[in-house]
Amino acid sequence: MPLTKRIIPCLDVKDGAVVKGICFKGLRSVGDPPTLAVEYQRQGADEIVFLDVNASVSGLGTMRSAVRKTAENLFIPLTVGGGIRSFEDVRANLLAGADKASINSAAVEDPKLISRCAEAFGSQCVVVAIDAKRKGDGWEVYTRSGSRATGLDAVAWAKEAAERGAGEILLTSMDADGTKNGYDIELTRAVVRSVHVPVIASGGCGRTEHIVDVLKRGEADAALAASIFHYGELTVADVKRALEAEGILVRKVVET
Repeated sequence: MPLTKRIIPCLDVKDGAVVKGICFKGLRSVGDPPTLAVEYQRQGADEIVFLDVNASVSGLGTMRSAVRKTAENLFIPLTVGGGIRSFEDVRANLLAGADKASINSAAVEDPKLISRCAEAFGSQCVVVAIDAKRKGDGWEVYTRSGSRATGLDAVAWAKEAAERGAGEILLTSMDADGTKNGYDIELTRAVVRSVHVPVIASGGCGRTEHIVDVLKRGEADAALAASIFHYGELTVADVKRALEAEGILVRKVVET
């Protein structure tokens, strides 16, 4: 039986508030993490992702407080990323109530961290986030909130991360992020076809058609979106109804 495709609202969190920007810049507050997470759960979201865009040591306590408050009333998986620099940070987020930890810069700087976390907590708890920007005929991996070019090829790095034990790849196109012009289909499909684990497409969603496109042509297992949900343009239920109409298998929304 084919697996259902997942719709995942992404909450970029800075200093305890959900923010949104364009191409990783110009962040502005759009709400409270626990409140928004529970609302998206009500709408039929399959999972929630929190990304700490501040990623400072001083902000870790604020972020974990938001995770604990959210986990109390959330019954779908919660992934937390941003500012995770070590095995201990992964453990702390899982203990705070997260179901999965998303690692990006730390994984690039120490690839063995992926294997260590997978062995300790299970691959299902380990998400490797990849921020990629087009370079020539391929895509280059960036770290440090998109500020540092690594020289790594995004497709090759995704394959290595999966082989080291990552249970999922969270793939963000930096070129498309926040533009609302659609996901990078070519990038997504290239990564999907190179790994044996689910790939979550991120960056660029502006309309339901973009989600249909990345799940069909991009072959993604899940679609991450932020702006369309945060600004009330569409609900998760709206998106799922549209996907069903396109013949895409999704988990049913129970109206409340």
